[in-house]
Amino acid sequence: MNISSTVPPRLGRLLIEQGYLTQQEVEAALTQQKQLPSGGNKLLGEILVDLGYCSEDQILECLASEYGVPYAKLESRLCDHRVIDVLPREYIEENMVLPLFLIRNTLTVALSEPSNLFLVDEIRQLTQLDVQIVAATSKDIRRVLTALPNSKVFVIDDIIEDSEGADVTLIEEAIDDIGDVEEVAGQSPVIRLVNYIIFNAVKEGASDIHIEPSERCMRVRYRIDGRLYKSLEVPVHLINAVTSRIKIMGGMDISERRLPQDGRIHVMLEKRKIDLRVSTFPTNRGEKTVIRVLDTRAVSLVLEELGFAEDVLQGFLENITAPNGIVLVTGPTGSGKSTTLYAALNNVSTMENNVCTVEDPIEYYLPLINQFQVQERVGLTFSKALRTLLRQDPDVIMVGEIRDEETARTAIQAALTGHLVFSTLHTNDACSAITRLVNMGVEAYLIGAALNTVLAQRLVRRICPKCRQTYEPPRTLRKALERMGYPIDTFQKGVGCRRCRNTGFSGRIGIHELLIVSDELRDVIVNNPSVAAIRQIAARDGMITLRQDGFRKVREGITTIEEILHVTGEVRDVSEATGSTG
Repeated sequence: MNISSTVPPRLGRLLIEQGYLTQQEVEAALTQQKQLPSGGNKLLGEILVDLGYCSEDQILECLASEYGVPYAKLESRLCDHRVIDVLPREYIEENMVLPLFLIRNTLTVALSEPSNLFLVDEIRQLTQLDVQIVAATSKDIRRVLTALPNSKVFVIDDIIEDSEGADVTLIEEAIDDIGDVEEVAGQSPVIRLVNYIIFNAVKEGASDIHIEPSERCMRVRYRIDGRLYKSLEVPVHLINAVTSRIKIMGGMDISERRLPQDGRIHVMLEKRKIDLRVSTFPTNRGEKTVIRVLDTRAVSLVLEELGFAEDVLQGFLENITAPNGIVLVTGPTGSGKSTTLYAALNNVSTMENNVCTVEDPIEYYLPLINQFQVQERVGLTFSKALRTLLRQDPDVIMVGEIRDEETARTAIQAALTGHLVFSTLHTNDACSAITRLVNMGVEAYLIGAALNTVLAQRLVRRICPKCRQTYEPPRTLRKALERMGYPIDTFQKGVGCRRCRNTGFSGRIGIHELLIVSDELRDVIVNNPSVAAIRQIAARDGMITLRQDGFRKVREGITTIEEILHVTGEVRDVSEATGSTG
């Protein structure tokens, strides 16, 4: 049946009657709804808002009229904060409901779904009160929720449209007194500025937020795909108020500005929780704040989606399902080691296995896995936590990082007594991990007996799919690659577009080097060999190096030759061919 000949649904008819929509706009939205791959599960109102045909306020106003429910434009002053506790705080934040006020035995509650009778009945049972409904947009409810005292989850969808607008400049004088800072940090402009900084970072896919005081301004930079980009600059006198707001959210001491502090924040964004890890550090111009964004939606915890070549993946899978031994993942900070380990744990965690981790800090919370946080302030170090964990009957153990001899010895002892142990080391390649353990003081024969495999990895930037183009490199570059045994037929790069911030790259992928400890290598390790000797045996066993795996991804059009050389270190032939000085 032709859509144009049908009568619009009830919502569409109401919006047309109010003059908010035209018949053609309703039909366009219905057409898009039917074309959705999910079978049209997206609500018509959501599609109308996405298309920009009407606002959430207009839709809710019509729905409220249809269901005979009052519609209200919420403000914080309409909410009696003494009534909030009639519902559990977690329930309020999870369901986006807002108790407004209580008169005699009737509780007035704001909802964004006035038709949700089940929710209304649930509120009635929880409170044992008569419930009267007021319709309000989810945006208004979130804004008021943000300002609630002692909120454990900070809802940050309500952001300022322009970060340099009038709201930001309402605070006109520098703040020196701690009391003033605490007061200003709770005012709406500062809250909205912090919300905007966090929201924009998540939207841009940033892994870290740097909030830095400089001489003339407060600078905000985002780390995206491993590189820092300036996001915005605001007046420098806001630095204390912004830092205090973040400290309040993270449960930190706002009166302490002389010492570094760490905290953790849980925020709600688009109905999903995102964890933020906060670190402050005093500088000569004020405190610098770095926020690590831990967004599980932006990170895949499935091994098959982390960029492994098929041969590397198969070898890694065989070793992470072994009954015992040590599996190490190595690389510098920010190379994706923790993500790979979490994905490996996801692969082996079952109801039949007791999988335990010792971490500092816990980055992602995983189902079916017992995760323990190191508390060095009270003496619970990696090595002590690991020794205690061995009495918890574990099958698989993950140690966040082997930092010292004691932790290394305990991990090896666990592997030799029948446990499968995962951990990380900071080394440049897989073969260096063996000599690093020896340098820590661990006997070579113990390493040879316990070690199963070492995975070294780096993250390289992907070519932006929107502005990808083939190009012809210098002839000398082709010749240099051929001499090295890496002939590549087609070279691709990104020329830059709005999607990739004119960098030519969008997203990152891993390159890997997998050292599998064979029986021959175990015998050699006992004699404490050099790194060169270990590499020679590994190459004879068919190990693919980081650079070789990277060149394979260049051949597949995933990344560029320059990106591989940047992360793996340039070789002379290619440096000369590209004109690089190294």
